[in-house]
Amino acid sequence: MRKSACGRRAAGLSAVAGISASRKAAFDILMAVERGKAHSDALLRGKAVSVLSLADRNLTTTLVLGVLRWQIRLDAEIRKLLKKPNAKLDAEVLIALRLGALQLLHLERIPAHAAIGESVELAKQAGHRFAAGMVNAVLRGIARGGAAHLEVPQGTADELALAEAHPSWMVERWAEFYGLDAARAICRHAQVRRPVSVRVEDADAEAEVVRDGILLGPGELLTAARTVISGDVTATAAFQAGRVRIQDEGSQFIGELAACAGRGVGPNPKRIVDLCAAPGGKTLILAERNPEAQIVACESNARRLEELRERVAPYAGRIECRLADAAELEEGSAFDVALADVPCSGTGTLGRNPEIRHRLRLEDLARHAERQRAILRAALRAVRPGGCVVYSTCSLEPEENEQVVAGVLAENRNVRQISAAAGIASLLDRGILRHTCAERLAKCVTPEGALRLLPGVFQTDGFFAALIERIA
Repeated sequence: MRKSACGRRAAGLSAVAGISASRKAAFDILMAVERGKAHSDALLRGKAVSVLSLADRNLTTTLVLGVLRWQIRLDAEIRKLLKKPNAKLDAEVLIALRLGALQLLHLERIPAHAAIGESVELAKQAGHRFAAGMVNAVLRGIARGGAAHLEVPQGTADELALAEAHPSWMVERWAEFYGLDAARAICRHAQVRRPVSVRVEDADAEAEVVRDGILLGPGELLTAARTVISGDVTATAAFQAGRVRIQDEGSQFIGELAACAGRGVGPNPKRIVDLCAAPGGKTLILAERNPEAQIVACESNARRLEELRERVAPYAGRIECRLADAAELEEGSAFDVALADVPCSGTGTLGRNPEIRHRLRLEDLARHAERQRAILRAALRAVRPGGCVVYSTCSLEPEENEQVVAGVLAENRNVRQISAAAGIASLLDRGILRHTCAERLAKCVTPEGALRLLPGVFQTDGFFAALIERIA
C-alpha cells in the first residue's frame, strides 16, 4: 500500500533524524573548524559533546581528530574517485566525504553501510541533496578498494608527507633539520591517539580518582604525572575540583624545569613571573614547587585572564593574575625567575591540535619569531642580575627556537645561556624526574645547551626550552 504524503515526509524526517549523535556532533565540529570559528580541542570539551554518552563522546573525538589528522590523505583518495578531480566541493559535502572515507579506511569496527549511509544523510541534511549520489558513489568506490594508488617517490619527504598526511613543506623541513627517520617519528606520533596525561595533586587525589573507577598508570618522565589507562577522568570530583588536571607530560616537564631554575640563584626563589600564563598549568607547578615564592601570572586576553584566575584560585594569596602584554614588562622588576612560554606555531602539538597543519603557513613563522623575540627581551629585563629566564615553545621550528635565542643573546652582552643539563640533573636529584628517562633526556640537549623534545622520542608533545641567566 502506498504511503500518504504525510507518511512519506515522516519517513524522510526519520532518516535525517537517524544520523547518530556522534556523527552529527563530529560533522558540526569539523564545520566550525573549517570555518575557523574555534579549535577542535575546545569544541570537543564543549557542552555539545559533554551531554553525549561516553561511547558517543569517544566516537565523536575519534572522528574529529581522525579526519583532521588524515585530511590530506583522505582528500587525495576522494579526489581520485571524482569524475572531475579538481572540482570545487562545498565544505559540507567535503566533510561528509571525509567522515565516510575515514570510517572506511581507518575504523575497522564500523560497518561500511553505516559509514556510507550516514555520510550521505549528512550531506542531505546540510542542504546538498543533489550531491548525495556523488557522495554515495565515491564512498562505495573507496569501500571496494577503488581509491587509486598515489604515485610518489619512495623513501622521500614527499612520500612520507602523503603517507602520514602532513604538508610537504613541514616534512621537508623536519627531514632537513632532524633527518628523515626523526621526521617519520614526528609524523607518526601525530597520527595516533595517545593516552591522556594528568597531573595529580597528591596521593589522596589519586586514591579518590581510582575509587571513581579510573585506571591510572605511571607517567613516562615525571613522578607526579600519570596516564589515564581507562575511564573518563573529567567526570570525577577530584578533576572538577582542580586536584587532578589534564596536562601533557612535556608541558609539565617545562613547568618543572622553570620551577627549579631559580635554584642557581638561591635555595628558594622569592619572586617569579610567568609572562604568558594562561591556561595556568605551568603557573600551578611554579607555585607547588616554590611554596615561599610570590608569583605574577601575566595574560594579555581578558577572557583568558579570568579563566586563569579561576584555575589558580587555591593559590590566590601567592599568585597575582595581571592583565598585561608580556612584551611590555617593565625593566627593574627584580624577579628571580621568569618563565616565557611564548605563543608559537604549535607544530609540536599536531597530535592534539591536528588542524594546525592545515592553517599554518611558512610565512607565519617570521611573524611568530618577531613577537617571541620581544617577549624574551622583556623577560630578561624583568629578572634581576643573577636571575634566570626559561624560554620555551611547543614548536619544532628553528626560527621560533634556536634562532630567537641566538638573536637575543647576540644583542645583549649581559646574558648567557645555561645548559639544560643542569636543570635535568636538579630534577633528578629532587626525585621529580624518573631515573628511567634521564639518559634519553640528556640526548635531547642541543650543543648550545637548549632542550629539544621531539615527538616520538617520548610520548609527549614537542617542546623546546632554553635557560638564560642575566649576569648584569
